[in-house]
Amino acid sequence: MTWTWTYEKADGTVVGRSEVFDNRGDAESWVGEAFGELLDDGVDQVRLFDGEAEVYGPMSLHPES
Repeated sequence: MTWTWTYEKADGTVVGRSEVFDNRGDAESWVGEAFGELLDDGVDQVRLFDGEAEVYGPMSLHPES
């Protein structure tokens, strides 16, 4: 299994993809640490994939208002 994040704009347009992680825990830990950088790079939301299967998302990187 390979775990990756897709990076998206608010409208769902894919603007990038993360490195590959060996497990879900590593992928989730990484996004928890990197979300500020992703926001600075213009990413609005992310989706988690296990191979080609979407696990969850979109998950907004913006604080709830």
